[in-house]
Amino acid sequence: MAAINELKQLLGNDLKSLHELLQVLIAEKEALKASDVKAIDPFTQQKNELLDQIRSRAKQKIHALVGMGYRPETGNPSQFIRSAGLPELTALWSAAETELKACQELNSVNNRIVGHLQQRLSRLTDIFRGSASQAKLYGASGQQTSLGHRNILASA
Repeated sequence: MAAINELKQLLGNDLKSLHELLQVLIAEKEALKASDVKAIDPFTQQKNELLDQIRSRAKQKIHALVGMGYRPETGNPSQFIRSAGLPELTALWSAAETELKACQELNSVNNRIVGHLQQRLSRLTDIFRGSASQAKLYGASGQQTSLGHRNILASA
């Protein structure tokens, strides 16, 4: 019974952290859309802190699940929780999964925005270097590289 209560508490804390992470990701998305580079840095720090908390609790949740009789080699903990017949615990687990998926989707959107901003910066750099009309090659990572990237814009 103690393991069940501990797991409920951990899941409740996860829900709070995931909700906070979602809010940070939404704010980050708005800063990215506005190209507000100075506002993005604090979001990275907040995300890292929240993710560290979630990772720390993940280990504690595994220990609580093992205390309830879960065996990691048997498969997915979601199935174990659903089969345990504890509706409150199942609801908390499902809510945490839903919030996590929302965070993952929004993080993916932000990642695409960053990619587009990087492409725009690369095109602007090509224009400044005078290599916008030159042929481009694809590197090993699939990104375009201009042949004129040998021109130095500035040096320290």
